[in-house]
Amino acid sequence: MASKVEEVNMFSRLKETIRVDDEDVQYFNLLALKDERYGRLPFSVRVLLESAIRNCDNFHIFEKDVENIMNWQENQNKGVEVPFKPSRVILQDFTGVPAVVDFAAMRDAVKRLGGDPETINPVCPADLVIDHSVQVDISRRACTIDPITPNPGGGVLPGAQIPSGTQGGVLGPCQACGRVKPGFRLPVLDQACPFHQLPTDCSDALQKNQEIEFQRNKERFLFLKWGAKALQNMLIVPPGSGIVHQVNLEYLGRVVFKSDGMMYPDSLVGTDSHTTMINGLGILGWGVGGIEAEAVMLNQCISMVLPKVVGYKLSGKMDSLATSTDVVLTITKHLRQVGVVGKFVEFFGPGVAQLSIADRATIANMCPEYGATVGFFPVDDISITYLRQTGRDEKKISYIETYLKANEMFRDFNNADQDPVFSEIVELDLSTVRSCISGPKRPHDKILVTDMKADFQSCLDNKVSFKGFDIPQEVQGTMVPFQMEEEEYNLKHGSVVIAAITSCTNTSNPSVMLGAGLLAKKAVEAGLMVPSYIKTSLSPGSGVVTYYLQESGVIPYLEKLGFDIVGYGCMTCIGNSGPLPEPVSQAIEKGDLVACGVLSGNRNFEGRIHPLTRANYLASPLLVIAYALAGTVSFDFESTPLGTNSEGKDIFLRDIWPSRSEIQEVERQYVIPGMFKEVYAKIAKGNESWSSLDAPESMLYPWDSKSTYIQSPPFFADMTKELPPITGIKEAHVLLNLGDSVTTDHISPAGSIARTSPAARYLASRGLTPREFNSYGSRRGNDSVMARGTFANIRLVNKFVGKAGPKTVHIPSGTTMDIFDAAERYKAEGRVLIILAGKDYGSGSSRDWAAKGPWMQGVRAVIAESYERIHRSNLVGMGIIPLQYLEGQTAESLGLTGKEKYCIELPQDLKPGQKATVKLDDGRSFEATLRFDTDVELTYFRHGGILNYMIRQKLPK
Repeated sequence: MASKVEEVNMFSRLKETIRVDDEDVQYFNLLALKDERYGRLPFSVRVLLESAIRNCDNFHIFEKDVENIMNWQENQNKGVEVPFKPSRVILQDFTGVPAVVDFAAMRDAVKRLGGDPETINPVCPADLVIDHSVQVDISRRACTIDPITPNPGGGVLPGAQIPSGTQGGVLGPCQACGRVKPGFRLPVLDQACPFHQLPTDCSDALQKNQEIEFQRNKERFLFLKWGAKALQNMLIVPPGSGIVHQVNLEYLGRVVFKSDGMMYPDSLVGTDSHTTMINGLGILGWGVGGIEAEAVMLNQCISMVLPKVVGYKLSGKMDSLATSTDVVLTITKHLRQVGVVGKFVEFFGPGVAQLSIADRATIANMCPEYGATVGFFPVDDISITYLRQTGRDEKKISYIETYLKANEMFRDFNNADQDPVFSEIVELDLSTVRSCISGPKRPHDKILVTDMKADFQSCLDNKVSFKGFDIPQEVQGTMVPFQMEEEEYNLKHGSVVIAAITSCTNTSNPSVMLGAGLLAKKAVEAGLMVPSYIKTSLSPGSGVVTYYLQESGVIPYLEKLGFDIVGYGCMTCIGNSGPLPEPVSQAIEKGDLVACGVLSGNRNFEGRIHPLTRANYLASPLLVIAYALAGTVSFDFESTPLGTNSEGKDIFLRDIWPSRSEIQEVERQYVIPGMFKEVYAKIAKGNESWSSLDAPESMLYPWDSKSTYIQSPPFFADMTKELPPITGIKEAHVLLNLGDSVTTDHISPAGSIARTSPAARYLASRGLTPREFNSYGSRRGNDSVMARGTFANIRLVNKFVGKAGPKTVHIPSGTTMDIFDAAERYKAEGRVLIILAGKDYGSGSSRDWAAKGPWMQGVRAVIAESYERIHRSNLVGMGIIPLQYLEGQTAESLGLTGKEKYCIELPQDLKPGQKATVKLDDGRSFEATLRFDTDVELTYFRHGGILNYMIRQKLPK
């Protein structure tokens, strides 16, 4: 790789050798540019500049691109597009499966066309973490205290029965579960150890949930395990290991690469919006769609608008009772008010030096919620300390420090002389942050805990909105009695039914996780309990969390309150909360109650967490436990006690809340490098279920035609070795006639599979029952399902039909039918399809199937008034022509009904931005701009798409 850079790079003169620990390594010395503008660039933009310089070949990246980035101060307001080639890619399993499917299909195509299929691999490093499949099917169990850990407070926990005559203790195993911790003196009992409420087996929620996960996802996991063996330069982290972003932070993040003797900054894109969490460690990265991710994996660039960079200055010191979650919810609300969509946010100021990397990562994680592309924290001494704490190799740390300091990318937040120029500056004094939560329907609707009771009451009163449920006064006091486990309970508006410590946003942060453990310990010692009907769960982001929770002795108390470890994955945060107990569900529905979920997650949009929790609040792990103890969000912790202790004394939240200094002392003692080394030494091994999967050993994947999860896509079925001539489109029918702001959510399959949909009919024809349908996300590796789910959104408005729904009109017959069925009928008739659209076609999150799905349905061109930038690029990546009406023209102004037949003429000497003539079957014609914006995009289109281009690159010349 280094020799290739030397041969074609336009900035090879900047390559220098530097000595690190008795080894000579090379790097591009940006200071050798001798350009005073460099020192004024935000640190995040310096990463963009370095990548452009290192990869400048005057094909993908031009010298003018480097100049555009260097001239950021002038260009930031001009919408200038620049290319960016990240150092690596990270994926989670829902979005990663289609990428691995494409690589497997590309191998088949290369083999068929006479090439070596083993050459098809990710070019840049790619890591895939399986974390989206597990859900909370089972939470707390009868045995709530793990006997392997003694009661750190001493004595017997409430509810445990010690037979008379057992004085002191003798060394021996728990008679109920047979486990013992060496050196722990445990009474020998006939029925139960003192850490069991009942003589049952230990908590098995984790094991049971993992077993169910493997039952549901065996086909997908077998395929991914094949990929782990067959594909080079790709690490697949098995299920049960943790959440992708936390594993990225604790283990995968390089900070600086050293590859083929060359050092350069770690940077990445990921197929999950919360990829931004890694910016807390000074690694530039953000979420993209699957097609962009695959392009980067194949050593291609992505295009981006040179961003404005908002400087966020932190000062002061956090209050001793505040948490990092309080800080991020405060920042999220603040930046939503400022308006940072499409911008970088870069943190600076002396307050940053007060934050741990875990605190910074919590703030960076919620970047999508405050709307920015990234929330970047440059590397500093605290970053280096974190790398040591997490067991990174000392030699690698030497490379990191040496390189970043040599290129002035290493930050001292207490040195204002290092402050770069920003587009604008906003400030926050950390000492003003108070305990808060956010909700009930949006992450940026912050509420002070002291105001929560009044705020929930106003939400009941308000008209239906983001802050309203419009509950009539006369039913606001509704109380529904129900029975569960032989106990009588009542549910009312505001009752908490889900309390989940979940999500990498918080589980990556030892301070809030240990804080939750200490709060649980004090609550149990005070005799407080969580009602058994509340679905409580703890899903750590990695095995390291479990390790330090166990070693610090807080696990028994968490379990006593019902917060058993239920799995390692995103779980409740992404809606994998599992079912509520049937009596609870019935009570909510009977009373039409505004039931609540409280979770330490990052999103709480309506319907996301659970269909029956209309109000959902984001909170720190400590507050998740606090509201579970309270049983309702309509609670004033200042004036109302959580309960009474054995002496009849009222116990308030302030009595059991641990201070920041208490938490930090436990963290210093128990979060140690050895934990990280031990856990991540076996990261690729997986659990017993993964190890027992008998995945194929072949270089080519043996597709199973009976599989309803994994199928070989038809993208390369008609591909030839020779580059085909450019052909236009003849007599195309319009599949859909759409208006403005059609988003990728309207286009791409998502969510559950409706029982009356084409996808449901397909799965039923394969012998599946509705409860086996699973979701579109889980079936993204099956093109037959995804094609049927494209444009299946019930809110899609097609002008042919006139009302919302996934319907269209088959023009030749005039029949209204499901969109997929119409596409299939056109295909059977041998007809090509196009789409007419208005402004901002493809806006919203980038999704690969928003481009793949239309291609599968036979769409070969889109004519729109304007496009979302990335979606337009994705259409090109699939070989679909993006045409744009000339300025001032629309379908309406041109008199287009969509019932015409369309011919699109393409010249053989295509050039970026060229115009094309569109002819109609009624004799009319008009011109439209071909939105191939670069020579690279034209190259992709000529080949039929980016993947086709890469296949031909691998064939013998």
